Amino acid sequence: MATTRSAHTVWEGSLTEGSGTVTFDSSGIGEQAVSWPSRAEQANGKTSPEELIAAAHSSCFSMALSHGLTGAGTPPTKLVTSADVTFQPGTGITGIHLTVEGEVPGIDEAAFLAAAENAKANCPVSQALTGTTITLSAKLA
Repeated sequence: MATTRSAHTVWEGSLTEGSGTVTFDSSGIGEQAVSWPSRAEQANGKTSPEELIAAAHSSCFSMALSHGLTGAGTPPTKLVTSADVTFQPGTGITGIHLTVEGEVPGIDEAAFLAAAENAKANCPVSQALTGTTITLSAKLA
Protein backbone atom coordinates (compact mmCIF):
# COMPACT_ATOMS: atom_id res chain seq x y z
CA MET A 1 0.00 0.00 0.00
CA ALA A 2 1.41 3.40 -0.98
CA THR A 3 1.55 6.22 1.54
CA THR A 4 1.72 9.96 1.04
CA ARG A 5 3.16 12.31 3.65
CA SER A 6 2.51 16.03 3.56
CA ALA A 7 3.94 19.28 4.82
CA HIS A 8 3.25 22.85 3.84
CA THR A 9 5.05 26.16 4.11
CA VAL A 10 3.66 29.67 4.44
CA TRP A 11 6.21 32.27 3.25
CA GLU A 12 5.85 36.01 3.70
CA GLY A 13 8.06 38.63 2.09
CA SER A 14 11.07 38.60 -0.17
CA LEU A 15 13.64 35.81 -0.25
CA THR A 16 16.33 37.56 1.76
CA GLU A 17 14.16 39.54 4.18
CA GLY A 18 11.10 37.32 4.44
CA SER A 19 10.49 34.25 6.51
CA GLY A 20 8.21 31.28 6.67
CA THR A 21 6.86 28.44 8.70
CA VAL A 22 6.92 24.82 7.60
CA THR A 23 4.19 22.64 9.12
CA PHE A 24 4.43 18.86 9.33
CA ASP A 25 0.87 17.96 8.35
CA SER A 26 1.01 14.17 8.30
CA SER A 27 2.63 13.63 11.67
CA GLY A 28 1.29 16.69 13.44
CA ILE A 29 4.69 17.18 15.10
CA GLY A 30 4.39 20.92 14.77
CA GLU A 31 5.82 23.87 12.93
CA GLN A 32 9.34 25.12 12.33
CA ALA A 33 10.48 28.58 11.33
CA VAL A 34 12.53 28.90 8.13
CA SER A 35 14.34 31.86 6.57
CA TRP A 36 17.04 32.67 4.04
CA PRO A 37 19.61 33.49 6.75
CA SER A 38 18.88 30.13 8.43
CA ARG A 39 19.61 28.50 5.08
CA ALA A 40 22.60 30.47 3.83
CA GLU A 41 24.20 31.67 7.06
CA GLN A 42 23.61 30.57 10.68
CA ALA A 43 20.62 28.48 11.72
CA ASN A 44 19.79 30.66 14.75
CA GLY A 45 17.03 28.32 15.92
CA LYS A 46 15.37 27.98 12.51
CA THR A 47 15.43 25.11 10.05
CA SER A 48 16.20 24.96 6.32
CA PRO A 49 15.29 22.73 3.39
CA GLU A 50 18.75 21.18 3.69
CA GLU A 51 18.25 20.27 7.35
CA LEU A 52 14.92 18.70 6.46
CA ILE A 53 16.63 16.70 3.69
CA ALA A 54 19.33 15.64 6.18
CA ALA A 55 16.66 14.39 8.59
CA ALA A 56 14.89 12.47 5.85
CA HIS A 57 18.10 10.98 4.49
CA SER A 58 19.61 9.91 7.82
CA SER A 59 16.40 8.19 8.91
CA CYS A 60 15.76 6.49 5.55
CA PHE A 61 19.38 5.30 5.30
CA SER A 62 19.23 3.88 8.85
CA MET A 63 16.07 1.95 8.01
CA ALA A 64 17.57 0.60 4.77
CA LEU A 65 20.81 -0.44 6.48
CA SER A 66 18.94 -2.11 9.34
CA HIS A 67 16.80 -4.01 6.82
CA GLY A 68 19.82 -5.15 4.80
CA LEU A 69 21.78 -6.26 7.85
CA THR A 70 18.80 -8.13 9.26
CA GLY A 71 18.18 -9.83 5.91
CA ALA A 72 21.82 -10.98 5.94
CA GLY A 73 21.33 -12.58 9.36
CA THR A 74 23.21 -9.91 11.32
CA PRO A 75 20.62 -7.52 12.76
CA PRO A 76 22.10 -4.35 14.24
CA THR A 77 21.91 -3.55 17.92
CA LYS A 78 22.29 0.16 17.18
CA LEU A 79 22.95 2.45 14.21
CA VAL A 80 23.84 6.13 14.62
CA THR A 81 23.59 7.99 11.31
CA SER A 82 24.16 11.63 10.48
CA ALA A 83 23.64 13.35 7.16
CA ASP A 84 25.42 16.58 6.28
CA VAL A 85 23.80 18.43 3.39
CA THR A 86 25.97 21.19 1.91
CA PHE A 87 24.26 24.22 0.37
CA GLN A 88 26.12 26.84 -1.65
CA PRO A 89 24.08 30.02 -2.30
CA GLY A 90 23.89 30.64 -6.02
CA THR A 91 24.71 27.01 -6.80
CA GLY A 92 22.41 24.88 -4.67
CA ILE A 93 22.97 21.60 -2.86
CA THR A 94 26.50 20.51 -3.67
CA GLY A 95 26.64 17.23 -1.77
CA ILE A 96 25.44 15.01 1.03
CA HIS A 97 27.74 13.07 3.34
CA LEU A 98 26.35 10.19 5.37
CA THR A 99 28.22 9.00 8.45
CA VAL A 100 27.16 5.83 10.23
CA GLU A 101 28.52 3.97 13.22
CA GLY A 102 26.99 0.61 13.97
CA GLU A 103 26.86 -1.96 16.70
CA VAL A 104 26.35 -5.18 14.75
CA PRO A 105 27.25 -8.49 16.42
CA GLY A 106 28.80 -11.11 14.15
CA ILE A 107 29.95 -8.84 11.31
CA ASP A 108 33.34 -7.50 10.29
CA GLU A 109 34.22 -4.00 9.10
CA ALA A 110 34.29 -4.96 5.40
CA ALA A 111 30.84 -6.56 5.51
CA PHE A 112 29.45 -3.56 7.40
CA LEU A 113 30.87 -1.15 4.84
CA ALA A 114 29.40 -3.23 1.98
CA ALA A 115 25.98 -3.23 3.67
CA ALA A 116 26.22 0.53 4.23
CA GLU A 117 27.14 1.17 0.58
CA ASN A 118 24.17 -0.96 -0.48
CA ALA A 119 21.85 1.01 1.81
CA LYS A 120 23.24 4.30 0.45
CA ALA A 121 22.51 3.22 -3.11
CA ASN A 122 19.09 1.75 -2.43
CA CYS A 123 17.33 3.77 0.25
CA PRO A 124 14.41 5.62 -1.34
CA VAL A 125 15.71 9.05 -0.29
CA SER A 126 19.12 8.36 -1.86
CA GLN A 127 17.34 7.29 -5.02
CA ALA A 128 15.25 10.48 -5.01
CA LEU A 129 18.44 12.54 -4.68
CA THR A 130 20.44 10.92 -7.48
CA GLY A 131 21.25 14.33 -8.96
CA THR A 132 23.42 15.03 -5.91
CA THR A 133 26.78 13.54 -4.98
CA ILE A 134 26.31 11.32 -1.92
CA THR A 135 29.37 10.12 0.01
CA LEU A 136 29.60 7.74 2.96
CA SER A 137 31.77 7.01 5.99
CA ALA A 138 30.90 3.83 7.86
CA LYS A 139 32.49 2.03 10.80
CA LEU A 140 31.64 -0.41 13.52
CA ALA A 141 31.49 0.90 17.07
